[in-house]
Amino acid sequence: MSLQKIAVKWRPGKRNMTYANRRDVLARSLSPSRSRVPMPTLYLIDGSSFLYRAFHALPPLTNAHGEPTGALFGVVNMLRKVLVETKPEYLAFVFDAPGRTFRDDLDAEYKATRLPMPDDLRRQVEPLLELVAAMGVPILKEPGVEADDVIATLAHQGRAAGMQVIISTSDKDLTQLVGEGVSWLNTMTGEHLDAAGVRAKFGVPPELIIDYLALMGDTVDNVRGVDKCGPKTAAKWLAEHGSLENVIAKAHTFTGKIGENLRAVLHRLPLNRQLVTVKIDCVLPRCAAELAMLAPDVDKLRVYYARYGFRQALAELGGGSENPAPPPVEVAPTPPVEKHHELITERADFERWVAALHAAPIFSFDTETTSVDNQAAYLVGFSFATEPGRAAYVPVGHDYPGTPPQLPLEEVLAALKPLLEDPNKLKVAQHGKYDVNVLHRYGIEVAGFAFDTMLESYVLNSTATLHNMDALAKKYLGLSTILFEHVAGKGAKQINFSQVGITEAAQYSAEDADITLRLHYTLWPRLQAEPALAKVFSEIEMPLSPVLGRMERAGILVDSALLRIQSSELGRAMLESQNQAFALVGHRFSLDSPKQLAQVLFEERGLPIKQKTPGGVPSTNEEVLEELAELDELPRILLTYRSLTKLKSTYTDKLPELTRSGRIHTCFHQAVAATGRLSSSDPNLQNIPIRTAEGRRIRQAFIAPPGWKLLAADYSQIELRIMAHLSADPGLLKAFHEGQDIHRATAAEVFGKPLTEVSNNERRAAKAINFGLIYGMSAFGLARNLSISRGEAKDYVDLYFSRYPGVRRYMEQTRQQAREQRYVETVFGRRLYLTDIDARTFNARAGAERAAINAPMQGTAADIIKRAMIELDRWIAPLGHEIRMLLQVHDELIFEVREDRLDHYRDGIAQRMSAAAELAVPLTVDIGVGNNWDEAH
Repeated sequence: MSLQKIAVKWRPGKRNMTYANRRDVLARSLSPSRSRVPMPTLYLIDGSSFLYRAFHALPPLTNAHGEPTGALFGVVNMLRKVLVETKPEYLAFVFDAPGRTFRDDLDAEYKATRLPMPDDLRRQVEPLLELVAAMGVPILKEPGVEADDVIATLAHQGRAAGMQVIISTSDKDLTQLVGEGVSWLNTMTGEHLDAAGVRAKFGVPPELIIDYLALMGDTVDNVRGVDKCGPKTAAKWLAEHGSLENVIAKAHTFTGKIGENLRAVLHRLPLNRQLVTVKIDCVLPRCAAELAMLAPDVDKLRVYYARYGFRQALAELGGGSENPAPPPVEVAPTPPVEKHHELITERADFERWVAALHAAPIFSFDTETTSVDNQAAYLVGFSFATEPGRAAYVPVGHDYPGTPPQLPLEEVLAALKPLLEDPNKLKVAQHGKYDVNVLHRYGIEVAGFAFDTMLESYVLNSTATLHNMDALAKKYLGLSTILFEHVAGKGAKQINFSQVGITEAAQYSAEDADITLRLHYTLWPRLQAEPALAKVFSEIEMPLSPVLGRMERAGILVDSALLRIQSSELGRAMLESQNQAFALVGHRFSLDSPKQLAQVLFEERGLPIKQKTPGGVPSTNEEVLEELAELDELPRILLTYRSLTKLKSTYTDKLPELTRSGRIHTCFHQAVAATGRLSSSDPNLQNIPIRTAEGRRIRQAFIAPPGWKLLAADYSQIELRIMAHLSADPGLLKAFHEGQDIHRATAAEVFGKPLTEVSNNERRAAKAINFGLIYGMSAFGLARNLSISRGEAKDYVDLYFSRYPGVRRYMEQTRQQAREQRYVETVFGRRLYLTDIDARTFNARAGAERAAINAPMQGTAADIIKRAMIELDRWIAPLGHEIRMLLQVHDELIFEVREDRLDHYRDGIAQRMSAAAELAVPLTVDIGVGNNWDEAH
């Protein structure tokens, strides 16, 4: 039977179903289809949600005619993304019609507090509908009901007709429709929920969302729920009692103030449920099967895109430049914004601001604290901004002599907690992971943290600037900010922020919140204009931030006593190296003094000067010593001494000082490495050497608690696998698919031998070539690495490329692409801009070409492990009593697993890591288990 015939049969006979009947009918319509024919997709867009989200998430843009375009720009970009990425067969853009709806008749107060549509937004509605129609997207505006009801009815019809339904909105009310064949997608943030996702996000399954909303109420729609009943309380009640009916029936058993609040609104709850229940039986002018996409009116679109200044969209129509967008450039200072920065010390002013935060569709927040260590910091104050120029600072912890009165911290936290924990209240922060971790220590689990301006800048262009707020304000807003040292001093005279005067603190902190919001309004449109980058931001970097926060809070257990023993042993080994050097030279000298080293090496021992420092004196850096070690014994002793010194000072001496309750809490950084790799500090656990016995011994001090084990999961040769995927070289693909030792297989190819006859030295040479090519190693570098002549090294490279021509072709194409585009991309769309790709100097140009080859592989590897971490965290976050993810080091993840659950998690971890990307070759994960990190690796 055709979709059209099925749809014609669907004509609901009743406009007002009971709640129970409606739920039964919906459940039947969402039952799995028995047909084996692939289901067409019905994409239902909440146009009103798109419009408001775009309007509030973007700055007040205008075109050359002075017409407002911010909401238009946002919605059109989201729609274009939908059409390109999902290619839906059926689509509807559903918009609220003006006038009253049946809910106004049910409750006179429904939406009574909602502010009228801003003039700038109202002016964009009609142009938007014209644009959407020109794109070939069917539009529905049905009087008497809301867009939610139209979407619900179409979803019901679509499932009855055998369609796969995707509801695109930011409105949590519509998650009540999610079920078999129906999912909920927030296009703005990329969050996509099935029934399990709804339960994970809200704590209740889709069939209880109506009861959940009835209990909580909705401040936006003025549906008054149970006072102080937030998301966690509502979910808890429904988990315990099963339904709203049972909660009402058991209301007399609820104790405390919350019980009083519940009983006070019992009469209201059935009405709440009616108000939040969407209709699935609207009579519509078109049914689901009549919503096939139409051909776009290209001529009209070209006119609209040109009028409103949508350059990228115009270029895709052939109406503008098709050249790729250049890297973001310095911008002129933004027009002055009238500042209203408030210091809040009175309760009435604070309550006014809390109300403003509730009303704002998006706001920025920041914390001021006593320490940069989020595990030890205490709150000093909060700042917020609701729109450019409008910000406030609430001091709670200044304690210098004569401090003016401040609002009590407990009172401020109690008022802010519902706001900060509301997943539907969008929030912006700069390096928000820090603030989220601090607030966690005060019992606040921040939700709705959708935009981090540090990460927006980093994804937009990782190399354009530093990504701290002061640098971003200068680059993207043309503004100089108040620096921390301006209010707290610097160096030995720097004071703690709790000692900063409240007035000065308010100026500094309110500006932080204000600038953060303005940066978001500047950076987010740029990301949205590049859908691939927006996807990296919304699907990788932002979801990763809370994962890293949890890892930082967990920390890893260390054996401080063992570290102290190792420190003593390293000290004795350093002394032995010193004595060897003295015996060789014939007198004592300082091995830590570059000046004395230069005198001994170049004057007394007559070794050649390889490099000079910027000051013109002979260099004794590690690279120089490595070269000189081939000529003299002393440089090798010096390298050993330096290695021992670094291990002792950086790790064995320092780590015990950094423990808290026996655990080390490193800080992970997302916005440092240009390629997307994570780094860590305080301490840096990424650079513990593992090629030396001393370095591996340090890893032995990272231990599992009694009854637990450390599990290390490491991607095997991931960058070479990515090279095979990108180059599509048949030889590499074959070797990986057959599970061969890739270095031995390469040696067999290069030297023309069977696998069984490859010697260890030949395998070592092949390994050096494999990894050397990834990092842009020249024949000269390979020769030095293998201690062979440059001619032999060149012969090796030529042989390699003759056996793997796809690799040579990929490298040449990548260099050419980098010259044309001035950037390269990972498999997932992350970009690395290469400003030196056409530099005049050979060294700068060669360095950019090496980066062009390496960045797609290293960046893709970084993206893959980040994707794996996000998926693993979704799985294990609720299971902290059995497993915890602790560290990420290069291509390795470290977990703490309860010993009796090892087998269960070992397989699950390997499976999820292997599934983090679909490459042309399998992703292999090596798992190790031990009592310490070294044993597990």
